[in-house]
Amino acid sequence: MERAEKREFVTELNESFKGAGSVVVAHYAGVTVAQMNDFRSKMRAAGGTVKVAKNRLAKIALQGTEAEGMTNLFKGQTLVAFSADPVTAPKVVMDFAKTNDKIVVLGGAMGATTLTADAVKSLATLPSLDELRAKLLGMIQTPATRIASVVAAPASQLARVFAAYAKKDEEAA
Repeated sequence: MERAEKREFVTELNESFKGAGSVVVAHYAGVTVAQMNDFRSKMRAAGGTVKVAKNRLAKIALQGTEAEGMTNLFKGQTLVAFSADPVTAPKVVMDFAKTNDKIVVLGGAMGATTLTADAVKSLATLPSLDELRAKLLGMIQTPATRIASVVAAPASQLARVFAAYAKKDEEAA
């Protein structure tokens, strides 16, 4: 890599760190190219990104970001996974690590909070932002539906009473 390419890569990685909801750092020694491509495609489909960077360049890219506290994780062959949604990157990395023992999660960051490997695993078990929104919407809609049915119930009962009186009058006539 030439100097200009390195500078551009560091700038791009720095922007990625700044815009990421969460960042996961993992060792990938022994992962085949096909497995890495599969991993990248799964991460891309979920809305995240996986990058392999030289540790020195990654540490430079971390300067000036909230995740600067995780510079000590960059030792050995490391990859960086990040996503805008705080749960996506940890979830995809942990799912892939279950099927591939060569991926070893070292830790990560969520905003200014540095995460241990166990914290990344815990974060991976949480529902995604979209799932939480759907649950919240369901919880909000349920009481509204119940209120509407309770309010409508007396009116429907009155309608049944009027219908019964009308039917009774028709039979009497």
